[in-house]
Amino acid sequence: MSNASVIGFPTSTLDEDAWDDLLSFIEERRVIPIVGPDLLQVTTDRGPRLLLDWVAEKLAVRLNVNVAELPRPYTLNDVVCWFLAARGRREEAYVRLRSIIKDAQFEPPQALRRLAAITDFDLFVTTTCDSLLETAINMERFGGAPATDVLSYAPNRVIDLPTERDRLQRPLVYHLFGKLSASPTYVISDEDLLEFICALQNEHLAPEKLFHELEHSHLLFIGSNFTNWLARLFLRMAKRQRLSDPRDVGEVLADDHSSEDARLVAFLQQVSVRTRLYAGAQRFVEELYSRWSARRKPAATAVAPAPVRYLPPTREMPDNAVFISYAREDLPAVQKLKAGLESAGVTTWFDIDRLEVGDDYDRKIQRNIARCSYFIPIVSATTQRRLEGYFRREWSYAIDRTRNMADGALFILPVSIDTTAAMEALVPDKFKALHFTHLPAGEVTAEFARRLDDFTQARSR
Repeated sequence: MSNASVIGFPTSTLDEDAWDDLLSFIEERRVIPIVGPDLLQVTTDRGPRLLLDWVAEKLAVRLNVNVAELPRPYTLNDVVCWFLAARGRREEAYVRLRSIIKDAQFEPPQALRRLAAITDFDLFVTTTCDSLLETAINMERFGGAPATDVLSYAPNRVIDLPTERDRLQRPLVYHLFGKLSASPTYVISDEDLLEFICALQNEHLAPEKLFHELEHSHLLFIGSNFTNWLARLFLRMAKRQRLSDPRDVGEVLADDHSSEDARLVAFLQQVSVRTRLYAGAQRFVEELYSRWSARRKPAATAVAPAPVRYLPPTREMPDNAVFISYAREDLPAVQKLKAGLESAGVTTWFDIDRLEVGDDYDRKIQRNIARCSYFIPIVSATTQRRLEGYFRREWSYAIDRTRNMADGALFILPVSIDTTAAMEALVPDKFKALHFTHLPAGEVTAEFARRLDDFTQARSR
């Protein structure tokens, strides 16, 4: 965001220059949203409620907490602390909370669905333990299919991003303060939060790839409930340098309380001039989505895109083509996959003859796999049934090629065309360590086509 847009420090909205900068950075995929609990307004039998407020009330009942002894309005932390002070078992609080949220089966709130619909966001960080954000992304981008990658942090189980952000194959949600579980591996109290914050500042316990992305990206803190000093500490932790040092990236704090905190506002004005405040988390998301959509809206006179048409592959594989490996029974889905990718500008190839005999044929396939840009093995109910088949030899050739590649190099991109999941798939162990993309019946999503096009363009440069 330009210096002109940050000096002056308005506390209720962003000016037009700041919005233009922010949207440009989003389009360049240089922005990471960090979602907080104040964005989670769910529909209950008593009307709209913030998820954590509703959970605190339900947990108090399940743990037999005397709410008359709690401050008003009481929080989840108040409930947990009373229960522990009454010598309750810590583990019981986590088990009860998990069942409360699981049984509720809330639909993602509108604000999360708006964020999820902004397809230029590929990495989301959440400070909540629930699954509403990933559910929203699956609904908005994948028709409800569970295609979003989800990772969670815990001080005793450090899980980092699988690769650099620009190599991610699918949108990813990272639960920075842990994910809902029957074990005490996520934050439900202030003491838990303190332990997580201390661990995250330890160089041996911090997810290094994630923090590298946070350090070098613009950040949107949306709906956080951080108090004054915690907000300062979290900003400093994310940026990994003095906030007063010159830096090229900035932050927006969009919530319902930061702009009302005079001491925090004064601190940011004096020390962190790259940080902007916006009053109202949900209002910010609505304005962000509206402005982002307006920039992407095609002109009224634009010609409707031509229908996707399948063209059979050429006899010889084009240079830098994406190689698709499949079982014969899955040919209709493969044809649809090829048509979808090529309509997005991605050159693909598969063998239509499927001769499956002769040394010449085998050498041809080996050569093509050795020089293709990426290798897509199609995983399906068919490949589950067929314990033998030439496609399995192709998979082996692809693995052979990766042995000459650097660790983390992207080459094999498994695609499931039905409900076959990665963990149950009869594939080489090397495949199971990779991210599976779910494309039912070979229907290509805009997200997958864009990512593959970006990958192939980058490799050809």
